[in-house]
Amino acid sequence: MVSDVHGNAEDLAKAGEGADALICLGDLVLFLDYADHSRGIFPDLFGVENADRLVELRTARRFDEARDLGRRLWAELDVDRETAIEAAVRRQYAELFAAFPTPTYATYGNVDIPRLWPEYAGPGTTVLDGQRVELGGLTFGFVGGGLCTPMRTPYEISDEEYAAKVEALGDVDVLCSHIPPDVPELTYDTVARRFERGSRALLDAIRRTRPRYALFGHVHQPLARRMRIAATECVNVGHFASAGRPFALEW
Repeated sequence: MVSDVHGNAEDLAKAGEGADALICLGDLVLFLDYADHSRGIFPDLFGVENADRLVELRTARRFDEARDLGRRLWAELDVDRETAIEAAVRRQYAELFAAFPTPTYATYGNVDIPRLWPEYAGPGTTVLDGQRVELGGLTFGFVGGGLCTPMRTPYEISDEEYAAKVEALGDVDVLCSHIPPDVPELTYDTVARRFERGSRALLDAIRRTRPRYALFGHVHQPLARRMRIAATECVNVGHFASAGRPFALEW
């Protein structure tokens, strides 16, 4: 199990060694590395100094100023925004999808671009979103993407649309999502010093259907990496980009 790969293709290529399957819970793309501001699409386009400023504004929750900075930088750049971002994402996807072992089961993160995945997912990679699959006698359900935030990342959807995908899964043994259930200990990032958005629909499903596991990522430095909700073990399997180690699920 990996999540929040954010460009770490080198470790991703080794993540499935010795396992029957690799499960990826999204966020393959690296737009900006908050630990190293020289890495990612943003600094490649606008330089490290502007990346430093953007991180400073976002960390201070000055999102309007961060968007103003972005708009000014894009206006000064002699290239279409969507074209430049898609070209950079495509380069990352080509490398990352090539690193997936067979079999891989994957869902989208909030910074991913779902419409591009069919072009890069090989025959050994199964993409699931609001869908189930049987693995080793257990039923795994997958819910991709994130909920709407001031960050406006590429794959954010409404609470209602997200809840519908959770509902479509029904009862599963392992509930796999990119974002965590809406529990303060699981959604608070101790380094960014803010709460990320968790899903109430996931929390309700955990309490109602009582899966063995609820596995997720998204929050890079959570207050709690794992906790139990009734009969369900909830585990943040990331942050793979920095740790480079997968979480092993055995039964």
